[in-house]
Amino acid sequence: MAKNTHSAISNETVEEAQQIANKIQKPGQTKEQTRLIAQGIQKGIAEYKKSVKAKQRQADKEQKKQQKQKQQNTQPSEIEKPTEKTKNNPLPWILLVASWGLFATYLFLQK
Repeated sequence: MAKNTHSAISNETVEEAQQIANKIQKPGQTKEQTRLIAQGIQKGIAEYKKSVKAKQRQADKEQKKQQKQKQQNTQPSEIEKPTEKTKNNPLPWILLVASWGLFATYLFLQK
């Protein structure tokens, strides 16, 4: 059985190929020859569209890969920042001890 190539090729592509084939038709050329030329043009257009789509998919994959890599590079620095913020600062402890000391002194002087 022969494959039906028209199902994979859009009507727009078929019309475009037929128009191109008619434009380049030479005097004395039969309709069958023109039809074969149009089929060749259709195949060429289909192959071109496939290659463009493949290149676009590859570019999208590369872009996603770069975004993922960039995101992974920024995540470790974000994780390191909170650990630096949790570093113990002695000032709150000093203020806590001083306030309890002053409170104890106040209670002791009240008696």
